[in-house]
Amino acid sequence: MGIVDDDIVRVRETSDIVQVITQYTQLKRVGRRFQGLCPFHSEKSGSFSVNAEEGLYYCFGCGAKGDVISFVREKEQLDFVGAVEWLANKFGVQLNYTDQSEGEDRRRRAQLHDATAKAVEFYHQRLLTSPDAGVARGYLRQRGYDGEVVRRYRLGYAPDGWDNLSKHLRLSDRDWVDSGLGNLNRHHRQYDFFRNRVLFPIFDAQDRAMGFGGRVLPGSDDARKYMNSADSAVYSKSRVLYGLNWAKASIVEVDEVIVCEGYTDVIGYATAGVPRAVATCGTALTEEHVKLLSKFARRVVLSFDADAAGQNAAARFYEWERKHKLDVAVADLPDGVDPGDLARTDPERLRQAVAGARPFLGFRVQRALSAGDLGTAEGRARTAEAALAMVAEHPDALVRDQYVLEIAAFTRIEPELLRRQLAQGPRPQPASSGRDRRDLLPSRQAPGRRDTPDHEALRIAIGHRDQMLPLLVPELFTDERCAEAFHLIATHEVVHDAISQADPDVGDLLQRLSVEQSDTDPLDAASLLWRRFIDGQMDDARHRARGAALPTDIAQINDEVAWYREQREALTDPVKRGSAVEGLLGWFRQVPEEVT
Repeated sequence: MGIVDDDIVRVRETSDIVQVITQYTQLKRVGRRFQGLCPFHSEKSGSFSVNAEEGLYYCFGCGAKGDVISFVREKEQLDFVGAVEWLANKFGVQLNYTDQSEGEDRRRRAQLHDATAKAVEFYHQRLLTSPDAGVARGYLRQRGYDGEVVRRYRLGYAPDGWDNLSKHLRLSDRDWVDSGLGNLNRHHRQYDFFRNRVLFPIFDAQDRAMGFGGRVLPGSDDARKYMNSADSAVYSKSRVLYGLNWAKASIVEVDEVIVCEGYTDVIGYATAGVPRAVATCGTALTEEHVKLLSKFARRVVLSFDADAAGQNAAARFYEWERKHKLDVAVADLPDGVDPGDLARTDPERLRQAVAGARPFLGFRVQRALSAGDLGTAEGRARTAEAALAMVAEHPDALVRDQYVLEIAAFTRIEPELLRRQLAQGPRPQPASSGRDRRDLLPSRQAPGRRDTPDHEALRIAIGHRDQMLPLLVPELFTDERCAEAFHLIATHEVVHDAISQADPDVGDLLQRLSVEQSDTDPLDAASLLWRRFIDGQMDDARHRARGAALPTDIAQINDEVAWYREQREALTDPVKRGSAVEGLLGWFRQVPEEVT
């Protein structure tokens, strides 16, 4: 199942890779290439290069490489089909699907996303302009939300009526129910899901509208303070994180995500200058959430009551750390203060809370130690026991022992006594490890790089194919990877195709060279390879001369060396260089195979 190959080719040909990449980082033209700061890792000097003609990119700092589809896949965390659809939508390309049901399913979801987006706009405009939204506007001003915040987060107002939205959208009953925007009463009439609430639209990571979170307004008789959209074909609260669409760029850049409990907390972090917070939507953090976050960052900072969560979820957090290769920490927030409120009263304290986040176990152990009575031997023992109970939950013996030493120093109890005490208690089994997400992504290790005449010739062959290829033969390349790369370039007119047929090492070499620019004259670069080849032939001839027994053989070899020397001199002469290369090409095609 998927998209037909012709559609993929049209997407690649239509998509301007520079236009796509400049949504994430600034590029400037340098000759025939574009360069800038890498959008995949933090750096101060630009090591990211783009070959717009071939539609390829390469980072010399972290090794990120690919074409426009792979770029969108990694930046937007999409599968292959999703990336093609993203690009097709951006550039107006109509797609065809190999499986009719798959195409219908995707079109169906697109319709529901579109219906939800229209609802977002309806509620947003109602908040901005409608007289009946006065209470809602007053509430938001009281929370410190000005017009800029309202517009940035597309906040809305659901009027106090049963069918305001349904009358505006006029969807079919099926679309109305499947979208989660409302339902049907017993008379099969449509009614709105939200009434008399401030609405926080929820988008997926690709910025598609999915649903809403609604906060009741002051004075309402509705006992439910918060309401979230019901699960639908496009919305699932166990998989959705509010604010990810706005925060993902900062999350990837810093390799850290902050997880909150409320929409206002996310907005508070952003206004305080920490724009990498997301929130669960009316549910506890699930493994589906964690799997989603692991695609964007390695460090997860919890910004809610970790003590309460720890009593019930410690084993799950440790399992997620191991399974998804994450570091889970806890923000050092003042007791009883929401991040959204702290953002208004003391934004610097909120920033410090994230900067001072402690590992999940470390946070819980420190809380237990701080709450203990250290004035008596009995108090110190009870404090150590409480902290040890938390340490015992961790599956890693080395981590447990480090915290034993910390508890020992704090309570003035011998570490060996605490180790024996810890060994007596139940110990959770280590969670099974999962595949590292970084195995699925381009390597982030800086590749070793030693530039050679072989590399320069290949660079020119990619950029000036018609001028360079006729001057060379594969045997001129002393590096096996370069020889294979040249063969692939010569047999594939499109670099994409050459890379797709290459083994990983050769493909990486082609990817890197394709984004580098060369100002070297093709004939100069070819002459250098031919001179090196001729030098090798002369060395071989001299070696044969030393082992020759007959004078006639020695004379023949000396004539051969003299001819090689003549060719080498011609290759260094700007006037004779062209004809020398042409003559050598003719000679090479006739020379016996054992000579080469």
